Order: sequence, then C-alpha cells, then structure tokens
Amino acid sequence: MTRPRDERAGPTPITLRYDDGTVRIDGLEEAFVSPSSLRESVPDLERDPRTDGWRVPAFRYAALRTALLDAVTEPNRIDDRVLALDSLPALRSVYELRSYQREALETWLETDRWGENASGDDPNDLRIITAPAGVLELPTGSGKTVIALKAIERLSVPTLVVVPTIDLLEQWQRELEREFDCDIGRFGGGEQRLESITVSTYDSAYLKADSVGDRFGLVVFDEVHHLGGEGYREIARLLAAPARLGLTATFERPDDAHEIIEEIAGPLVHRVDVDELAGDHLANYDLKRLEVALASDEREAYERAQETFTTYLARSGIRMQSGSDYQELVKRSGSDPEAREALLARQRAREIMYGSAAKLEALEEILDDHREERTIVFTAHNDLAYDVSERFLMPTITHQTGTAERRELLERFRDGTYTRIATSNVLDEGVDVPDASVAVVLSGSGSEREFVQRLGRILRPKADGSRAVLYEVVSADTSEEGVSSRRRDGT
Repeated sequence: MTRPRDERAGPTPITLRYDDGTVRIDGLEEAFVSPSSLRESVPDLERDPRTDGWRVPAFRYAALRTALLDAVTEPNRIDDRVLALDSLPALRSVYELRSYQREALETWLETDRWGENASGDDPNDLRIITAPAGVLELPTGSGKTVIALKAIERLSVPTLVVVPTIDLLEQWQRELEREFDCDIGRFGGGEQRLESITVSTYDSAYLKADSVGDRFGLVVFDEVHHLGGEGYREIARLLAAPARLGLTATFERPDDAHEIIEEIAGPLVHRVDVDELAGDHLANYDLKRLEVALASDEREAYERAQETFTTYLARSGIRMQSGSDYQELVKRSGSDPEAREALLARQRAREIMYGSAAKLEALEEILDDHREERTIVFTAHNDLAYDVSERFLMPTITHQTGTAERRELLERFRDGTYTRIATSNVLDEGVDVPDASVAVVLSGSGSEREFVQRLGRILRPKADGSRAVLYEVVSADTSEEGVSSRRRDGT
C-alpha cells in the first residue's frame, strides 16, 4: 500500500508515480528544486515533453527519493505514489543462520540507503521501508538461498525472486511455499501468476517487469551475473524495488558488465571464499591436476589445426583477447573462406585437446580409484559427454536431455542407483545436484565461475568427515594449459 497523503499538510507540489518502467516526477520546479542539482545523485533524470515533467528509469527510484528528501525542507511535500505494495502476513523462516551467513546478511542490510530517513510507526509510511542493495558472493553449497529467505523475512515486503532456469524456479517456489504462510506467485514454465511473493525466470521477468515494476519492495537476483546480459539488465532497470539482493558463486564476468550490475543491483558487498568454509561448513577438499600427452597422430593434427588458426589471426589482426574478437572472427567467416577455415581449425584443435585418448585413459584410472564414491564427470561439449557415457556405461545429462529424464537420472544418482554421471555444462548452475565426493573436469572454459561451481558440487559436508577431491585433466603443451590457469586463478 502506498502512503496516504495527509490533506491537512497543505498542497504537495512534488508527485512521484510509476509509469511503465519509469518514475514520473511532477511539480519539481514549483517546489523550487533544481533538476541540475538532482542529477548529481540521479544521473538519468530527463525532462518529459509529453507531461512537461521529469522522468527517471525505475531503478533510480531509491536514489531519487533520497535526493528529494535532502532537497526539500518538509518531507510531506513529496507525494510518493510509486510503489503499490500489497500487505503480507507475518513472515517467519525456520532456518537458523550459520555465523558466516548471518555476517553476509547483516553486511547487506547495512547498505540501507533509506535508513536515515526512516521515521514513525505507520506501516503505510514508505519512509520505513529499508533499501539495502548489493551482491553477496558465496560458494556453491554454502546456503545462499537460506540467506535470501532470511532477507525476505527481515524486510517483510512484497518480493520478486528472479532465477535463470525452470529447475531453479521450481526449487525456489517449493522453498518459499515451505517457509512462508502465503501464496507464492510464478512467472515461467507456462504460468503467469502474480502474488506478493513471486518467483520468475529471467526470460519471463524480461517480459513482465514494466507491468509489475511497482508491485515489489525487494527483488532478489539469483545467479546475478546473468544481469550483465544485454537484455536481462533491462529487468533491473524497469523495477522500482528499492531493496535489491544479488546472489552468486563468483561475481566474475568475462566482459565489462561488472559496472552495469553494480549500478542496477548494487556493488559486491560481501564475499566468502571456499577455503574459509572448508572443514567447518563445507567438506575439506583436494585439487589434483593431471597432465596427459597427446598421441603422436593427435599431436600432428593439433599442431596443423593450430597453425592454420594462428596464421590467419596474425594476417587478419584479430588478437582473440575478448569475446568481441571471437565474434569478429565468426562474422568474417560468413563471407571470408579463410576466416571460416580458421574457425573450423580452431574447433578441430579444441576437440583434439579436450577429448584425447589419454584423457579417457586417465578418467578410467580415476574411476577405478574411486569405485564406491559418487562421481560427476564434467565436459565442455556434448560429444565428449556421450563418449564418456558409452565407454564407461554411465548416464549422461546434456542440454538435449529432457526435463523428466534429467530428474529421474538425478534422483537415481541421489539414491545411489547410479554412482557416476557425466554432463556437459548443464549441472554447473541452476540444478539441485545430489551430493558427490569426486568431480572430474575433462574439459571446460577459462571461467573462474564455472570452476567454482563445479567444485561446489562436491563440497557439501560428508557424514564421515572424508575429503572431497576434484581432478582436472589437462592436455600438456596445448592451449588448454592457459585455459586451466585462468579458471583456477581465483581458487
């Protein structure tokens, strides 16, 4: 509910309204507030010739309100109609936070941008809604969801939770229904149902944000690094929710999206490293890096493909130092036969080094050494995952695996029917993976996030106190050595 205007206070010249992903401001000049002075705190403030007023993107609402309260002498001269919040029943989560989770939550709460403006006991007074904003970085398996549930409980305002996958959508919906005595809305998976607490996929939120942007006081972005995407960042821009919580296993981005995420969701305010929790809250673990040699015919084919690729790069001036360089190569391959041959050569070289015969032999030895332990084999590509599945008679999960089949495979992995499973990226995030104690990275990208997420799959504490182990199998004297170094820089 919005704060009712007190008619006895006299005319209220500044009015704020939510309007299709923006905040409309009327009466600014009449209140003798200089727009140019506001722009120091609200850089996107622009005149709207249609209304002869002013507008800002909705995500600037918290900054705008704070700036206006500083600019006027009487707060009741601001008629704030931006948020249309429904009432909520008392929220109570039964979770008890661990010390590191409590510290993360309190650090986030301390970022409140409205705290100094809070006053009064009127539950409809928008000034008592807190507006913390920031990103929490904690390892996979450390309970980021639990922290978010306690944040929802603490703020007790209508909340939108945004997640990247249908699996996470369903997991969050189940968790919210179990914790809170209220209906849980859902955007995604064939449903479009709005409730005071709603969980949505990023895709559905992108389509709905402008129409529901005034209905939430808090938004939780799970796997917040997805907000760096060109389209998804609009979700955060269109929502007026003053309180924002981002969750991630690593805040790393392969591009310059950090600044965008910090602007629309808040900066990284708290980080917990894997090693800080290992042994107490997560399993102790070992990292083992195995180098294997290419066979002579593999080496010859690899060097030939690499030479074709690097020769073209040198001739074309493409340096392959960022994703945009790769996109330029792909673009050129559409019209330049040499660029296309270089692209294909790069693919051939990667297939050789990622799926060499020696890697599969090393995997066989690892599986023999850990016969009775639950093991996940990670690959970068479907073909290698299927090769592993066929050779070692283990189930595999790829992007081509249907939802029902994937759930059945994971359930059988959970109950011990299967002790080994292979996958190509699908289990890195957004899927509730049963506990495992051994992970084998046969191939992957240079992403630190991917590596941390894969490590997190084996770090849940073991009942017997045993150590988890992650094997990384790397083809020696290939470009994979550089890929391995990049992804392990943060571990």
